[in-house]
Amino acid sequence: MVLGLTTLGAFHTVISVIAVIAGFWAFARDKQIAPANRLGQLYLAATTITAATGLMIFQHGGFRTGHKVAILTLIALAIGWIAAKSGMFGRASRYVQAGAYSVTMLLHLIAGTAETLTRLPPGAPLMTAANAFIFKYIISGLMLAFAVGLALQLRWLRTSPGR
Repeated sequence: MVLGLTTLGAFHTVISVIAVIAGFWAFARDKQIAPANRLGQLYLAATTITAATGLMIFQHGGFRTGHKVAILTLIALAIGWIAAKSGMFGRASRYVQAGAYSVTMLLHLIAGTAETLTRLPPGAPLMTAANAFIFKYIISGLMLAFAVGLALQLRWLRTSPGR
């Protein structure tokens, strides 16, 4: 084991890092995660695999917060997919899709930050538990970044009718 990760945990971590990189790249390049292009497809596939493998990790016992995050991620992916593929949300579909896929990125960042800070540096992690007092401030910062990023996306979608 490396950093206390099983083979499945290591695979899960690598795929999640690929997803986060693809997500940031998509936001920077396309101002959204668009399932119509390869970068968006990579993000969505890697995020789906990350959530699915997250449901299989039980290193710390039974059903825990990480499993709940994985389920929320799969729900957000499903909502985004429905918005992208159907007319269920009507004219709001583009906005629902952007919101749902942005939520998946937020969930990646919250879970990834918690895992990273409770594992690194090896032997003396920055936090002893994901519920450490400082983590509330980290989540608040991520939520603020999410809100700003989503507002910018929605504004961009509103002003770009053909996309």
